[in-house]
Amino acid sequence: MSPSTANSVQFYDAHPPPTDFYAEVIKGLHASPKQIPPKFFYDETGSRLFDAICDCPEYYPTRTEMLLLERHATEIRNLIGEDCLLIEPGSGSSQKVRLLLDALQPAAYQPMDISRRYLIEAAQNLAADYPWLDVYAVCSDFTSELPLPFSPPHRHKVAFFPGSSIGNFEPVDAVRFLQRIAAAVGPGGGLLIGVDLKKDPQILHDAYNDAAGITADFNLNLLTRINRELDGEFDPATFRHHAFYNEALGRIEMHLHSKTHQTVSVAQQAFRFECDESIHTECSYKYTIGEFARLAGKSGLQLQQAWTDEQNLFSLQFYQVTTTRA
Repeated sequence: MSPSTANSVQFYDAHPPPTDFYAEVIKGLHASPKQIPPKFFYDETGSRLFDAICDCPEYYPTRTEMLLLERHATEIRNLIGEDCLLIEPGSGSSQKVRLLLDALQPAAYQPMDISRRYLIEAAQNLAADYPWLDVYAVCSDFTSELPLPFSPPHRHKVAFFPGSSIGNFEPVDAVRFLQRIAAAVGPGGGLLIGVDLKKDPQILHDAYNDAAGITADFNLNLLTRINRELDGEFDPATFRHHAFYNEALGRIEMHLHSKTHQTVSVAQQAFRFECDESIHTECSYKYTIGEFARLAGKSGLQLQQAWTDEQNLFSLQFYQVTTTRA
């Protein structure tokens, strides 16, 4: 993984090869029930659609988390300290981290994202707005590895994982991911993480079924990406977005349902769909603060502080690494 420089940004390309996308899509379409990991939502179009979702009035997590970051910036700075290496897996547009930069004055910022072009654009914009900040952008699949090309051994390290992205992991996989976070930041390092809370199921339903249909477009864009990159022949018009709260499992589920009996070719392989058969594209687990603290504890992370809004919609939590169990 060799660095390249673009507009004062050090860029490291550890992007997974196209064969990974091919292998996981083919495996998922052969599975019963059919499924595709949500990390593949985020091509350039998908990343921009997700940013649009975050602006939807029904989608409370983004605005609530930004309010918490603004309201508690001083407390966060006192817990983390200044001059750290700030690491953000799944950085996207790097919008939320801007609320931390002035407060923390980190020595360097290392965003990680799977969408190469989107990552470069976001990192360049951030470097232009914060000329004092060293930016080391890493294009990688952070769900499987956390490469740290810039990692001074004595630099205090803190990971920032906002949004409700931790909910996209099955609980056992969330523990493994948090173990990798703990190993990356090391003993004494920190994790500032956004965790969506359990709440009225109607609020959750509305958040994943916005009236403007942007979440539906985001979900269906996965089929367009498969068509473009894997020689697929999906007709997105013959599938519909479906998202619902599975209260027994404490999670939102997103699916793409076939509107008809059909056979779809992907990479010259045929896949049969019954009418209303679905591709499971995402889970988003919701937690109480206590539930998530116990989950994080299995990864060697100890809760230091949790902040919530007045309606207890969302939480921002800070953990410190006590032991590493990678």
